[in-house]
Amino acid sequence: MRLDKFLSESTGFSRKEIKGMIKTGEVKVNGAAALRPELKVGESDAVELRGREVRYKKYVYLVLNKPAGYVSAAEDKRYPCVTELIGEEYAHYGAFPAGRLDIDTEGLLILTNDGAFAHAVTSPKKQVFKRYFARLDKPAEEEDKAAFSSGMEFKDFTAMPAKLEICADPHEVFIEIAEGKYHQVKRMAERVGKRVTYLKRVAVGSLTLPEGSVPGDIFEFEKERICEKIGIARDI
Repeated sequence: MRLDKFLSESTGFSRKEIKGMIKTGEVKVNGAAALRPELKVGESDAVELRGREVRYKKYVYLVLNKPAGYVSAAEDKRYPCVTELIGEEYAHYGAFPAGRLDIDTEGLLILTNDGAFAHAVTSPKKQVFKRYFARLDKPAEEEDKAAFSSGMEFKDFTAMPAKLEICADPHEVFIEIAEGKYHQVKRMAERVGKRVTYLKRVAVGSLTLPEGSVPGDIFEFEKERICEKIGIARDI
């Protein structure tokens, strides 16, 4: 790959800016000043920009601790979007949410620019379970578990069997679903006569937010690691 293309796609600087940095000696390849933007570089080459190592990445895999008040979209005319929480380091990759969380829902949201990966995360066929913590306006009951585990038919879709766990305080539950339909968790709770007053996604597969994470935090994962945690093939 051309050096200027490598650096532009990896840093967000334009090719024109990169060419200017090459002219002023701010770019090194394998310890020596790079003199030509068309210089070919590969995975084995050590590339530095302004004294910092740059590694080429075509795709990024980000995990956001989503705060309430943000929509799971790349752009919206009415509300702030989760993509606004991505720092400058990742802004140029064009990452988008792999799935969605309601505007008032918090917790784990994956963002990526890898379309095949995003499809695998959200496809019901892949059976990637999403785990939620919910608070209810009425206590959950044992018979609610059977209603969740048998699946539920709605006007616009049929929910696959889900799992309901009741906490010591029956107003608090964990719910696991393999889909992510519009308002699905809330609608399933309503089907058994409860209203969700607070909702947070706590896991996708075995992927969880790092301990101590607070809303707004964002973390980068290598593809191999995040695929292992979610339970999908790495070569998608």
